[in-house]
Amino acid sequence: MRHELVVYLGPSLPVRDAEQILPAEYLPPAKRGDIPLAVRNGAKIICLIDGVFFQDCSVGHREILAALGKNTRVIGASSMGALRASELDTLGMEGIGDIYQMYKNGDVESDDEVALIFDPESGTALSVPLVNIRYILDLAAMQGIIDRAQKDILFRSAQSLYFPERTWVRIQELNRETIPSPVLDKFICFAEQGPDLKREDAVRALNYTRDVAKELGIL
Repeated sequence: MRHELVVYLGPSLPVRDAEQILPAEYLPPAKRGDIPLAVRNGAKIICLIDGVFFQDCSVGHREILAALGKNTRVIGASSMGALRASELDTLGMEGIGDIYQMYKNGDVESDDEVALIFDPESGTALSVPLVNIRYILDLAAMQGIIDRAQKDILFRSAQSLYFPERTWVRIQELNRETIPSPVLDKFICFAEQGPDLKREDAVRALNYTRDVAKELGIL
């Protein structure tokens, strides 16, 4: 089973947590050439969650199509997987989760929405992806922590930052003069403890992949 079921995973979810959901071969965020190698090594199911964006060549569309052409199931979610699935789902790739749907619906378009930097050794995220910032701003507005105008101000300030600089501390610094301190401080506290949409989608994808693997007799 080890090489038949491959998951590319990085900062979206710790591997130790993923292993509690799905026994698989866990590999670091995918780069160009990784998926063809997995297919050559016997992968029957590939779950693409995390992939590199700017530090190396990204996973290519043709690589995924070639894997599909060899009857390998390719499932995508959360980050690079969500983006590629939204582009290739009509050709056989399977997309899972809210972020995939956001790309599919055109609510988000850029790679920048899911990009972040992370510690290469621990896999810990060191910045906040814009798609998570959107999600938390929506929740905060729904709960009355911020109003609609403040939500827009906070989002624009986050969007203006280069993705490695997107942290709640930096967003707080940028808005000290535009949002009252009590409101801003309460929002930042909420945001730092808030949900992680990329993590949630990764969990959904692993559960789905587990079901597919059972159907195929791999698990």
